[in-house]
Order: sequence, then C-alpha cells, then structure tokens
Amino acid sequence: MMQGKTFFRIWTALLAAALLAGCGSERTDNMRLLYWNIQNGMWSDQGNNYDNFVAWVREYDPDVCVWCEAQSNYKTGSAEKMDPADRYLTDNWGELAARYGHKYWYKGGHRDNFPQVITSKYPIENVERIVGSQPDSVVSHGCGWARIEKNGRTVHIVTLHTWPQAYAFGAEDREASRAEHGGDKYRRMEIEYICRHTIGSVPGAEDQLWMMMGDFNARSRVDNAVYGYPEDDTRLLVHDYILQNTPYADVIGERYSGEFKTTIHGQARIDFVYCTRPLCDRITHAEVITDAFTDPVRDPDGLANFWHPSDHRPILVDFNME
Repeated sequence: MMQGKTFFRIWTALLAAALLAGCGSERTDNMRLLYWNIQNGMWSDQGNNYDNFVAWVREYDPDVCVWCEAQSNYKTGSAEKMDPADRYLTDNWGELAARYGHKYWYKGGHRDNFPQVITSKYPIENVERIVGSQPDSVVSHGCGWARIEKNGRTVHIVTLHTWPQAYAFGAEDREASRAEHGGDKYRRMEIEYICRHTIGSVPGAEDQLWMMMGDFNARSRVDNAVYGYPEDDTRLLVHDYILQNTPYADVIGERYSGEFKTTIHGQARIDFVYCTRPLCDRITHAEVITDAFTDPVRDPDGLANFWHPSDHRPILVDFNME
C-alpha cells in the first residue's frame, strides 16, 4: 500500500513538472508587444512615482514595449515646462523599465521633446536613428529602427510619431499652410521618408519579420466608413502610402474588419501597429486596450490638452514565435 502511495506521489510530481514545463514553453514561444503613446512621459502618474503605470504594465507582462512621447516635459499637475535638468525621463528609462521586468531600453532618433522609447526583455540593437534632413525632409518627432532576437529569429522594430499639426512643419504662414492641407502633406512626406530609409532599404524585407508602429496623426481609408471623407481627402494620404507601397499590413484593421477601434479619447484611430505578412501570420491576439486604468479622462483642473493617464489608448499584440 505504501508503495502505491509513493508511486502516486511521484507520478503526480512528474505530471505537475510536465505541465509547468509546457506552460513555460508556451510563454517562451509567445512574444507580447505593448505599444502606447503615454502623453508627456506618463505625466499623469509621475507624481505618484509611476506606481500605477508600473503595476499596469506588470499586469500585462509584455516582452517588448514601445512608448511614444517618452520624455518628461511638464511639472506634475501643471502645464508648466519642466527644466531639462529635472526630467526623470528619458535618461532613467532603464530604471523605470526594470520595475516592470525589462532589462533593456533604446531611444530612437528625435529632434524635440517627443521621442519614442523601446524597452524589452531581450537585447535591443540599434540599426538607425532617423531624424531626416534639412530643409525639406525633417522627420519632426524622429524615428527609431532597432532589432531584437526572439527564438533565433530577427524582428525589426520601427517606431515613429509624425507631425501633429494641420499646417506643415516649418511653415512661415501657418494659416495658408493649413488652408492647403500642409500638415497632411507633410505627414505623407515623413512616412515615405521613414519607409524608404527602413523597410524600403532592405531587399527581401517582405519575407522578413518587421513591425512599424506609432502615433501617425492620420486617418486610414480602412476606417472611412466611419469618417465619410471624400475619396481624395488628404487626411488619408499617410496610410494610403503604407498600404499601397510597402509590404506592411494593418494589424487592428485586419483583425477587426468592419469594426471601428478608436485609439484616442474621441473617435479616431490614429495609432497603428503594422507588420509584414510573415509576422502577421504569427499573431494569436491583438486588441486596443480599454480598461479601468487606460480609459482617457479629461484633466479635472481644466488643462485643455491633458488627459489621465493619456489621451491615447494602448495596443497589445501577441505573436507565436515558435
């Protein structure tokens, strides 16, 4: 009888070990991407030592994060500019990322106060930091092109945040530029420049694992049933270029065909994750996250351009990388 009980205990232990090994293997094969424009370096939570932000990220346990607006810009609870010497981010992203389990971080190219940052459980290799060139090809908020390795596979990550205004970058007469849709045309220039200098510069990229994401500040024709813009509307120029001239596919647009997924406080999808088809085929789950923490709430003190925790919503994508 004792031998039977001993055998049962051993068998149970072996079964538990096998199940745990299986779970570990599944997690090893999965790569979770979390993208979010966190509005001025998560200004909403900086006065709380980012505790809510860190707890939220840990809950989703991403393998790779891409953060737009990854720099501290304003003093807590105000629209007063922060002295550069007092900014916690971007210099301390390594410390902040370590709190949610990421050992590596990377800052893309930028010219101003709105850089993009990648944090990761895996080493990050810089390929190029892109800022464009004067006088007519300035990439306003910069771009990062980095690589990681997952299960022996190279994944290219392109981050961006295009010009946000209705007038063109550098326009001397802003009203005239706005009237001729200068902002839309400028964003179209930026995305072409970025794509030509990243995925467009690598032969055979359509057969490789590429992702490109960010705040595009532009609408997609995929969502035009909601917007109702004219066919030649300049607000559609950016995503028309991507879909017609690159091997990228719109992750949320494809997985939620016929549904509209806003990515901001209002009704607009301006944040996108794009992937090449070989990477798209590995997606097991994708969503625009709206939960108790991320649902945008207008600042109660009347700061017109500030929302809590951000004026944008995050995007989560899971890939099977076995």
